[in-house]
Amino acid sequence: MPSITQSAAPCHIPADAAEEVLLGVDTHMDVHAAAVTTVLGGALDGRSFPATAQGYRQLVAWARSFGVVRRAGVECTGSYGAALARHVHAEGIEVTEVNQPDKAARRRHGKTDAVDAEAAARAVLSGRATATAKASDGPVEMLRLFELAKGSAIKSRTQAINQLKSVLVCADSALREALASLTNPHLIKRCAALEALDATGPATAARHTLRLPARRIQHLTEEIDDLNQRIAEAVKASTPGLLDVRGVGPDSAAALLIAAGDNPERLTSEASFAALCGTSPVEASSGKTERRRLNRGGDRQANAALYRIVLSRVRWDDRTQPTGGRPNTATGNNGSSTDHCSSERFPRPTPRSSQRGTREPRHFQNTA
Repeated sequence: MPSITQSAAPCHIPADAAEEVLLGVDTHMDVHAAAVTTVLGGALDGRSFPATAQGYRQLVAWARSFGVVRRAGVECTGSYGAALARHVHAEGIEVTEVNQPDKAARRRHGKTDAVDAEAAARAVLSGRATATAKASDGPVEMLRLFELAKGSAIKSRTQAINQLKSVLVCADSALREALASLTNPHLIKRCAALEALDATGPATAARHTLRLPARRIQHLTEEIDDLNQRIAEAVKASTPGLLDVRGVGPDSAAALLIAAGDNPERLTSEASFAALCGTSPVEASSGKTERRRLNRGGDRQANAALYRIVLSRVRWDDRTQPTGGRPNTATGNNGSSTDHCSSERFPRPTPRSSQRGTREPRHFQNTA
């Protein structure tokens, strides 16, 4: 197989240096397939580059040899293409996130990395892909990584707790009776302090097996506490005052900031942020029937965060106390519709106020 580290020199006759061209990239773990097209959609060239810092520089230099590159369509900007998207954005090129090609077109034309790269460029050209990629180069990216580590630690701690209790059920009766009445914190502390015995047998093995997950739980708890502190500090550094808003905790704030990204200006309207959070209604009309249905798409973590915030405000905010989210016979609204309407109205001010450097937490004001 030939080396994929290639010269940036094009294998074509360069076009006018002032002519605009579009770049499309199909990203993978080790190799990125790139293609350059004209503004009329004609393919100029395609080439593969390694997914390294040197490969990114070669890719950009190669694309610019065809003309002026102002726009680039990149697949998987949140995973394989994240580092490339940051590099291309730093080069002053607008990066647009491209979803997978249309399945019907893929069935007609087949599928290769080169075809996908050309399709990414044409998606930007045709307007099918319009979403600006997340920058992932600021405090919000820190929050995402902290939340990722915290979720993994919580899952591992839950598994360790379940394992400890399952071992305790089958343990020796004397040991089981001594530990059965304890609460979880005291049970974990007692199991971690169990001493190893020189004797052999199931009872000794049970004591050792109880001690191992208990100490693992203690370590994971310390890890989770540390991450909670780091998440709160990152939220305060990113958007000062956000945690002072009633109903907004560190995890909920982090979920909303992660959904908006480090470049919230890419959300051009309040409706776009509502659609991103999955709180905007979706048209479901047909014929004489006009109706809307709930939005099942969007960022479900941000949607869950909004739901938690709404429930908290409905219960504790003075502006919601007259109804409290309970059925209101005077207006004909039930509790679920009240929650849904609150979820729709709640995120409206967020895109403008989630920008870094905001003094006042204008999030969620006048959105009872």
